[in-house]
Amino acid sequence: MDQDRDYEDEGRGGKEGGREAGSRRVSRRRLCRYCADKDVKVDFKDITGLRAFITDRGKLVPRRISGNCAKHQRAVVRAIKQARNIALMPFSVS
Repeated sequence: MDQDRDYEDEGRGGKEGGREAGSRRVSRRRLCRYCADKDVKVDFKDITGLRAFITDRGKLVPRRISGNCAKHQRAVVRAIKQARNIALMPFSVS
């Protein structure tokens, strides 16, 4: 009547089903491109430079992914919004 199942053999539970304890990804902190190169400035007219901070769906890339410092991430977001308002960049991708 009872069916004895060995769930460990089916891949449920244990370390096989999830992450292992010591497998965290360690990555180097990305350097802010504007802090690294003092000659480059955030400008709403520089569309090619600002496209690096927009996803393929038209969303803004967050700071933890783009690698910008807080000061320059605010400037990038402000520049993208300004470029969108004067129709240099699209609000959404069609």
